[in-house]
Amino acid sequence: MSLYSATGSRTIEFTPDELKQTLFRIFDALGARKRVLCIPPDFTRYHSRAGELTRVAYEYYGERLAAVLPALGTHSAMTETQLEAMFGDMPRSLFHVHDWRHGLATLGEVPASFIREQSEGKLDFAWPAQVDRLLVDGAFDLILSLGQVVPHEVIGMANYNKNVFVGTGGSEGINKSHYLGAVYGMERIMGRADTPVRRVLNYASEHFARHLPIVYVHTVISRNARGELALRGLFAGDDAECFYRASELSLEVNFEMLDEPIRKSVVWLDPDEYKSTWLGNKSIYRTRMALADGAELIVLAPGVREFGEDPAIDALIRKYGYRGTPETLRIVRDNADLAASLGSAAHLIHGSSEGRFAITYCPGRLTRDEVEGAGFRYAPLDEMLAKYDPAKLLDGFNEVDGEQVFFVSNPALGLWATRDRFPS
Repeated sequence: MSLYSATGSRTIEFTPDELKQTLFRIFDALGARKRVLCIPPDFTRYHSRAGELTRVAYEYYGERLAAVLPALGTHSAMTETQLEAMFGDMPRSLFHVHDWRHGLATLGEVPASFIREQSEGKLDFAWPAQVDRLLVDGAFDLILSLGQVVPHEVIGMANYNKNVFVGTGGSEGINKSHYLGAVYGMERIMGRADTPVRRVLNYASEHFARHLPIVYVHTVISRNARGELALRGLFAGDDAECFYRASELSLEVNFEMLDEPIRKSVVWLDPDEYKSTWLGNKSIYRTRMALADGAELIVLAPGVREFGEDPAIDALIRKYGYRGTPETLRIVRDNADLAASLGSAAHLIHGSSEGRFAITYCPGRLTRDEVEGAGFRYAPLDEMLAKYDPAKLLDGFNEVDGEQVFFVSNPALGLWATRDRFPS
């Protein structure tokens, strides 16, 4: 097992040349490779710098880079505009579209006894270690899994083998892993590298995926003093050590601990990045541990036009809504359609405040009836933008009309909590 790079700190800012030079040194250390697959995230993780990592890999390997498989998970396929923005003029013939319902290979099965243990007895099913068949059948001698380590609502800290088993995984594996995280408790998971969901994926890596030539390359990113995104760390290796090193730095730069809870928060969702509540609910996930009981979360969402990125999931969200854990568990028990889509059930749990604080959605392309039907409050976007102008607000506390408001310009970049909700 090898650690090829562990460079990073809260003050480092990699330049593009430094990033390229570091990656070239990593690739040199890997030795000669004849057939390479890159697995970057999709456009929903545009700020991860994974597009740049992929372009550098193409520059280094040339024709030996045989395929690029964006880790879509359940997300929609990338558009041409998104591919160009993220990967530039790389040949489109390299890019494959992951289908999370078909074209899968099952490497093995994590036993139900292990899931019972990790879920504290709440769940009783085996977990299939599924990946896109391309990883198995493509005859690659190097698979580069690329992406950002940052706090995450399902698994604690994003990336490492999640990019493989969820990003290129199948419906059953994705659904069950998300449900495990939701049932265990999101607020017990976020910001932690060692979680029940991670242990399941680690079990799969250790028992079923050792034959796959996977090397992980992780970025850690935060804003600098000028408010710009800065690459703080680059970590690469073929086992968990690079992930744990990156997680330590991510908690330093992406996690804000507050002394007092927030009474009102306003979160901006960039319309180029957030088209659905499936993604936009990061506004809820990442701020919930900092919100006071009775607080209000206002979500400015000009690009949000749907609930789920997949039509079937969208229909389930519209049907059942964000009603809280007890009600969602009841619905799963009594309704076969949601029971067959446990990832959707997990999302419904994640997107609820459990009645502890109010969530006001201000979408650009959903109606009041649609928003309220899903269990949120609704407010007109134009009206709220006039009051809470994201161009004028700074990240953190602001005063608006004599009221203290906590503003978040991009919830995907961080995690916020009070000390009582995130004990060390």
